[in-house]
Amino acid sequence: EAMLFALDEINKDGSILPGVKLGAHILDTCSKDTYALEQSLDFVRASLTRVDGSEHICPDGSYAVHDDVPTAITGVIGGSYSDVSIQVANLLRLFQIPQISYASTSAKLSDKSRYDYFARTVPPDFYQAKAMAEILRFFNWTYVSTVASEGDYGETGIEAFEQEARMRNICIATSEKVGRSMNKKTYDGVVRALLQKPNARVVVLFTRSEDARELLAAAQRANMSFTWVASDGWGALESVVAGSEAVAEGAITIELAAYPIKEFAAYFRNLNPYNNSRNPWFREFWEQKFKCSFHTQDCSWYSLKTGKFEPESKITFVINAVYAMAHSLHNMHQALCPNVTKLCDAMKPVNGKRFYKDFILNVNFDAPFRPADTKSIVRFDRYGDGIGRYNIFNYHRMDGRYWYQKVGYWAEGLTLNTSLIPWAETSIPVSQCSDPCKKNEIKSMQPGDICCWICIPCQPYEYLLDEFTCMDCGLGYWPNETLNGCYELPQEYIRWKDVWAIGPVTISCLGFISTLFVFGVFMKNNDTPIVKASGRELCYILLTGVLMCYSMTFIFIAKPSTEVCTLRRLGLGTSFAVCYSALLTKTNRIARIFSGVKEGVQRPRFISPTSQVVICMALISCQLIIVIIWLLVETPGTGKETEPDKRYIVTLKCNNRDSNMLISLTYNVLLIVLCTVYAFKTRKCPENFNEAKFIGFTMYTTCIIWLAFLPIFYVTSSDYRVQTTTMCISVSLSGTVVLGCLFTPKLHIILFQPQKNVASHRVGTTRFSVAAASSSQSHGSASQYVPTVCNGREVVDSTTSSL
Repeated sequence: EAMLFALDEINKDGSILPGVKLGAHILDTCSKDTYALEQSLDFVRASLTRVDGSEHICPDGSYAVHDDVPTAITGVIGGSYSDVSIQVANLLRLFQIPQISYASTSAKLSDKSRYDYFARTVPPDFYQAKAMAEILRFFNWTYVSTVASEGDYGETGIEAFEQEARMRNICIATSEKVGRSMNKKTYDGVVRALLQKPNARVVVLFTRSEDARELLAAAQRANMSFTWVASDGWGALESVVAGSEAVAEGAITIELAAYPIKEFAAYFRNLNPYNNSRNPWFREFWEQKFKCSFHTQDCSWYSLKTGKFEPESKITFVINAVYAMAHSLHNMHQALCPNVTKLCDAMKPVNGKRFYKDFILNVNFDAPFRPADTKSIVRFDRYGDGIGRYNIFNYHRMDGRYWYQKVGYWAEGLTLNTSLIPWAETSIPVSQCSDPCKKNEIKSMQPGDICCWICIPCQPYEYLLDEFTCMDCGLGYWPNETLNGCYELPQEYIRWKDVWAIGPVTISCLGFISTLFVFGVFMKNNDTPIVKASGRELCYILLTGVLMCYSMTFIFIAKPSTEVCTLRRLGLGTSFAVCYSALLTKTNRIARIFSGVKEGVQRPRFISPTSQVVICMALISCQLIIVIIWLLVETPGTGKETEPDKRYIVTLKCNNRDSNMLISLTYNVLLIVLCTVYAFKTRKCPENFNEAKFIGFTMYTTCIIWLAFLPIFYVTSSDYRVQTTTMCISVSLSGTVVLGCLFTPKLHIILFQPQKNVASHRVGTTRFSVAAASSSQSHGSASQYVPTVCNGREVVDSTTSSL
């Protein structure tokens, strides 16, 4: 009826083929390609030759009479199914008869080497397949099953879809085919095959309408539902879902973009079996629609004017196809028969090759009967295909009834309004082989399958290079919140306001003040007997070493840098070396004095103040040489350090190893051991020969501190704060021991017992007979001579001034 309506409108339009009337010879293909080929052979043969009447005998026995003029076939409109169009096109090309289809969408028909006289007002299926693949990707449906009808429409369509799906990383769980020869049991088998892939909840249909209807009925019998994504074979047809509305609910279908034609609706509503005798199939349609029979005369009561009229979307493309043929004939008529209102000899017969290539492929006109607000142009590309435009529908229930809701369209790109899809607002169906990985996980793909994977978590310090690879950020860096990169971790070190710094700094400040106080007292009483007897020069060196010990706390608490690290290496060993070199020089001098005299008075060498200072400096220089070598071998600097199990903590430390630092203190350990030995040997010397007893106390305590410090230093290496605090307190304690054990007794006499700080306090005695005359002369007056017994032996040369 749409074709007849279009022919009526064209013949009434004086601007199209004036003076020429178009007619049609309409045949029913019964949707079978073989039957369509037989029908085509009949009308092609009839249009080319005059049939001999003797071959056909009428019922009354007479021979058939034929017109001498064969039927003029200028072009063919149809067919609907691609299988039909392919068979017909293969025949028509042999006779150069152009063909315009209104519904055949197989991609094969775009091959101009095989179908060089074929055109269509609809786009090929690969546009539809692309639209369907984009819908799947839009909803992240990456694991789907497919069902295709046997034949060119379904097979080429699903092939094009699978190609588009692979480009978008969409996997096919299972592919099934359905055909006209199948029964209910085979459709039930297709549904069971789809259920074998439970993760593929979305099923893509590239089927004929009757196949889609049977598949829905089988799903209803199995009481199973899927999310269907269907091609234009289903479209927006009510006949497909009739009786299976529940299992079809939620389906997304595609239909060629069309618009309602009000003029055709008015024309069709006025038809009835009594005013429409030119359509031989109209009475059959009337009986099926109203479920009546003309044999009982009960069909005359019905009318198309009552009830809702829902025309198929193909009506638009049928009318466009007829108008395209008419406009092409009009353009050819103007080119070959100018100023003539009838067909001229140049178009008797029409040259099919020129008609197709020069006029049909170049036709371009506004679509007839289009709404005023709709822009639609009818034209063909160089392959004879129509422009790809599709409407997208969602079949759902609303207000107690099921219906197709337009939710978007596709025109070289997808546009969807998800607010019109009920399940899109609540919970989108999931159709994936594997669950999506979490933010911190990567996919371990299964062999041969890009949609099935195992999620493997990345390490906390790794970021996602891509969805398949974890990449280590590297030391000092940590993944950002989105795990697509890394940022540099803040470096941790002890700050002045930390609790770990306040304690050591407080101790060092108190020690520093105390040392400066002792320094001041000794400087003020520089010429008193007790200061002289203590060895002033070595005392000042010793106090300097104590100050250096307290100063090391500030260096170790300071933020590590190349300069700070250099001072740490240089200062730690040197401060100890200054202290223990002075103590070793003291104890060595006392020991040499008392052990160097066997008979008579004999003055040991290198016991003068200058000699003592030189010896002390020589001992200190050994430590300086060791430190300088260390600085040259291992260049000072800073480095980032992390624990294997705590890589999120980055510590800024000096780049020297703890073992190297302890090796650098080996020399100081040697000094401590020698000091302790000498202090033990001179422990019984009288107190007026300086501080031998107090030096012993100092060294014993120092040994205890160092024996405790070394293992603690190693044990606390895992926590830089504890280690640094331990180091600072240990160094300060070493200085405090020296300050407390050696200088506190002297400070007590100077400040609180000044009566003992006089030369007359010492008791004079007669010289021993073994003393030489020259010795008495060299040591001055007898009043300064103080004989002493140390370790059971009498010694000389123990005057206050010489000490």
